[in-house]
Amino acid sequence: MLINTEQMISMSEANQNFSRVARMVDQEGQAIILKNNVPRYLVIEFSQAEQEQTASDEDVREISRRLIARNRAAYEELAK
Repeated sequence: MLINTEQMISMSEANQNFSRVARMVDQEGQAIILKNNVPRYLVIEFSQAEQEQTASDEDVREISRRLIARNRAAYEELAK
């Protein structure tokens, strides 16, 4: 994941000024909250989180297809 320094905000500032975090997400697409100068939390729009979940499901389907294709003979033998 590429991190833009414009998307980073400290935990204390995020706690005191959450509206700034929300604006940052609206403008930049995400906000990264730092705790002890280390990226700790990622804030994204809810719709983007749903898209990420869908992508993961698609990855699982593709892996399943490859495994079935690679092991078709074993699956057919087990089905008997």
